[in-house]
Amino acid sequence: MLDKLQIVKQRFDEVSDLIIQPDIITDQKRYVALNKEYKDLKILCDKREEYKALLDNIAEAEEIISDGSDQEMVDMAKMQYDDAKSAIPVLEDEIKFLLIPKDPEDTKNAVVELRAGTGGDEASIFAGDLFRMYTKYCEGKGWRVSTVDFSEGTNGGFKEIQFEVSGEDVYGTLKFEAGVHRVQRVPQTETQGRVHTSAATVMVFPEAEEFDVEINPKDVRIDYFCSSGPGGQSVNTTYSAVRLTHTPTGLVAQCQDQKSQHKNKEKAFKVLRSRLYDLELAKKQEEDAAKRGSMVTSGDRSAKIRTYNYPQGRVTDHRIGLTLYDLQNIINGDIQKIIDELMLADNTEKLKANSDMI
Repeated sequence: MLDKLQIVKQRFDEVSDLIIQPDIITDQKRYVALNKEYKDLKILCDKREEYKALLDNIAEAEEIISDGSDQEMVDMAKMQYDDAKSAIPVLEDEIKFLLIPKDPEDTKNAVVELRAGTGGDEASIFAGDLFRMYTKYCEGKGWRVSTVDFSEGTNGGFKEIQFEVSGEDVYGTLKFEAGVHRVQRVPQTETQGRVHTSAATVMVFPEAEEFDVEINPKDVRIDYFCSSGPGGQSVNTTYSAVRLTHTPTGLVAQCQDQKSQHKNKEKAFKVLRSRLYDLELAKKQEEDAAKRGSMVTSGDRSAKIRTYNYPQGRVTDHRIGLTLYDLQNIINGDIQKIIDELMLADNTEKLKANSDMI
């Protein structure tokens, strides 16, 4: 363990030196990346110091116990030895998790897309409930949510809605939400009081930078049209909305949220880049999941991942068999406990896969 941590310490010293170099400071992208690495490595280096201190305590205690000349000191040394011995396995587990290679995508912002599935109007209403749930969750994390495009349902909610989320480690957190979400409840439109099952699909893409994906302008057809929905007279009567069609893949991205055609075009290109980037990422996730038999992040967008059962006040995540009887708080944005459990399950799988390397 110490050998592994020594390599980390060497890299930490290198990065500490690099981030104060003038040429690095002027290269904003590299400076930001190195700063992030510095923070991650510092956590491990602090754990290394804790680990070394515990090993030193054990060595010191063993020396006093073997000397045996002062009984009071021996008793204290035995206590010190026992405390350090019991603390080491816990600290080692923490370090093992921290040593798992981090997915470089996890630090990116995200584009989230919600689509009503089976269930007609009720599915659109549920997609609206999910949008509110994620908006409240993101606001609680201090993340910024910005709508890109939407199509409203006939009785409320959304047939589909896309939004960007900006902040720290957004994709690494929200990626666990991708999949089919089901709701079981009595719809507002139901007169007989029967429970119906409806569904909505959640897609989460890492926001791609321009250097991540190169798009040939000749491959993109650009259409301009009038925005629909709320936004004022200028939004609804001018050709400010933009639709992009990527001819080689057939992927479509559009934005009608801004009054400015230029800003809508910029946002739409951002979404298109993210969709293209996600195509490659989904293949990689599927391969990785197949290697370690993962159900947590499988890359399968059609997998039913979670059920929200209103009559029982229950939320069940089917990937890890987690059931919580706290539906009202969860649907109001309190989803951190579910994400924490999914992250733990994912890290445990990664730990098993990397056990030979740690």
